[in-house]
Amino acid sequence: RDAALVLAALVVGLGLGAAARASGVSVKMIRYYEGIKLIAPPVRSESGYRVYGLNDIHNLRFIRRARDLGFSVDLIRELVALWRRSGRASSEVKKIATRQADLLKAKIAELQAARTSLAKLAHACAASDAGGCPIIAAFDAA
Repeated sequence: RDAALVLAALVVGLGLGAAARASGVSVKMIRYYEGIKLIAPPVRSESGYRVYGLNDIHNLRFIRRARDLGFSVDLIRELVALWRRSGRASSEVKKIATRQADLLKAKIAELQAARTSLAKLAHACAASDAGGCPIIAAFDAA
């Protein structure tokens, strides 16, 4: 199915919904990316509908993969610029990717600590009909 959509993009272009399905990016996000100029505005049909070509789908898929790896819009903008620049140094891309991996590692550590704290609070809760809840008390004390 995706292959058929990509072929349609190559031959005649795709409307917004079909471009979303072909790229894996929601309609809302495609409009957002256009609004912040992360992607170029698409060609418009005579009736004013957006028409996306194969290059547009390729760009959207690149952005989706970067988003899936947790990159911010600003970092994606940098990556897209590097991707489009033929003389780019791979060291620049590696620096961005390494920084992102470090951010993800820190976020994972924070999430693991939060999970551990919440599990301890849940374990301490008697889950009875009586008043007093250590979970609420801990949140209230914070």
